[in-house]
Amino acid sequence: MAIFQTEPNKKQASRGGRLAVLFVYATEGLENMAFIANALSLVTYFYGYMNLSMTKSATTLTNFMGTAFLLTLVGGYISDTYWSRFKTCLIFILIELMGYVILTVQAHYPQLRPTPCKLGVAEPHCEAADRGQLALLYTGLYLIALGTSGVKSALPALGADQFDKNDPKQARQLSSFFNWFLFSLTIGAIFGVTFVVWTGANHGWDLAFGVSAVAVLFALLSLCMGKSHYRNNKFNPKGSPLSSILQVLVASIRNRKLQIPEKAEDLHEIHDKEAGEEHEYLQRTEQFRFLDRAAVNCCPTIEGSSTSTNPGAWRLCTVTQVEEVKLLIRMLPIILSTVFMNTCIAQLQTFSIQQSMTLDRHLIGFKIPGPSIPVIPLLFMFFLIPFYDRVLVPLLRKITGIPTGIRHLQRIAIGLVLSCISMAIAGVVETRRKSVAVKHNMVDSGEPLPMSVFWLGFQYAIFGAADMFTLVGLLEFFYAESAAGMKSLGTAISWCSIAFGYFLSSVVVETVNKVSGGWLGSNNLNRDKLNYFYWLLSGLSVINFGAYLVCAWWYKYKKVEVVVLKKQDGSNGSAEMIKA
Repeated sequence: MAIFQTEPNKKQASRGGRLAVLFVYATEGLENMAFIANALSLVTYFYGYMNLSMTKSATTLTNFMGTAFLLTLVGGYISDTYWSRFKTCLIFILIELMGYVILTVQAHYPQLRPTPCKLGVAEPHCEAADRGQLALLYTGLYLIALGTSGVKSALPALGADQFDKNDPKQARQLSSFFNWFLFSLTIGAIFGVTFVVWTGANHGWDLAFGVSAVAVLFALLSLCMGKSHYRNNKFNPKGSPLSSILQVLVASIRNRKLQIPEKAEDLHEIHDKEAGEEHEYLQRTEQFRFLDRAAVNCCPTIEGSSTSTNPGAWRLCTVTQVEEVKLLIRMLPIILSTVFMNTCIAQLQTFSIQQSMTLDRHLIGFKIPGPSIPVIPLLFMFFLIPFYDRVLVPLLRKITGIPTGIRHLQRIAIGLVLSCISMAIAGVVETRRKSVAVKHNMVDSGEPLPMSVFWLGFQYAIFGAADMFTLVGLLEFFYAESAAGMKSLGTAISWCSIAFGYFLSSVVVETVNKVSGGWLGSNNLNRDKLNYFYWLLSGLSVINFGAYLVCAWWYKYKKVEVVVLKKQDGSNGSAEMIKA
């Protein structure tokens, strides 16, 4: 790949760097504080305040979470095509803020909610929410889903844009950015699952939603305060990346009868080295050669003639356009092979929380709320991320010579291995929990077992490490390997792994329950076979890891060549080739 660019002017050179990303970190931490807190506890609100059934409450939350991460594709597309990354974040944060305001108003005024269920009387009565109340609920929920999707797709790319990956020093800082981005996300989540969840449980949901709205408002202010420090704040001048992909597919089909030339020079390319602009040119690769037909000119210049017929964008594409599509095709198996890990994460956010409700949750006289149990992996990540970035990465960098310490795909692989181990340990812990219930004759008791909830810390801690390796690895991989005009869309695709994981979770649970004859069929964990389910997930994770290894072996990292145009005495510029 070749990138043609001019030397940055002094104004751009003075922007970006670590100062600019501080505002990105603050924005992500505050926004995620609100999102994670509600993601882990909204089931209680749906069931206890909106009178939805337990099944409907769980389904509503799963659909909300899946939609929030799936809609990142929309935010990524808009960011790469129409708006700058800053403008995308700004508008989508405003949308998210509107969602929290709507939920706050609904939670505060009783007339906007159904009458609370009367369960402690001789004739239990539970009034269902009417259409207007449900419409208000879903409007607020999906405004939040849409808003957070745009932030999650554009904000990582905005932060990464503040570093020049072609500068050795800033390349190392770029790698650290993704680690500290996850660190800021983790800090926000810790405050969310402790302070915000505690507020909702003890002082009302209106106040909890209000705190979330204030956090998002401060995230908006943080983003705006950094505007004067951001650089590379622009959208793709080439237009829609999806249109470019479709053009390549259509052109390759229309040119299917044309012969592919052996020399790359005979394929169509436009070298526009206009001063002040940055262009990226990808070199031809041998994979998916059938797409090369899109760059074969069906109407070449006739010898002796000074004119040629332009067949149009839907009949003739550049080599760079073709290679961008090839890049995307090569990356898809990577993201698909990480979906199952996020299915396992969904189990830790559901079944593990149910496990915690059967255990002793007291800590120094304080009873930990059930939805706050995920603070365990978050605390582990809080200490692990700085250790990894400041100790392990420099050590690995000296050994491998790679700015990131290890390759992106290697980092993802470590996370997948840890997820296999975590599921196996979860099965062991569940076996012990059930044995305690049998030993103390508490199989059918609703009282907490004489076993500390911190036994769940083993599986949570290891999965927290797995999440650190895989999530950051995916974000960094898709940002680094995506074409220049698809950076936001690339990071959006990495978030989609979580969306598909949530949607697949429900399918896996229902399928296993049906095939096994009811491992998870009762409402009593002490009689269910949750340990068998965890071990099954561990075994399937091993198979999934094998599939990932094949995909990673097949993937080829793109090679980068940078051509810097240096302006000399007002001339158009000269070129200097730098290989990376």
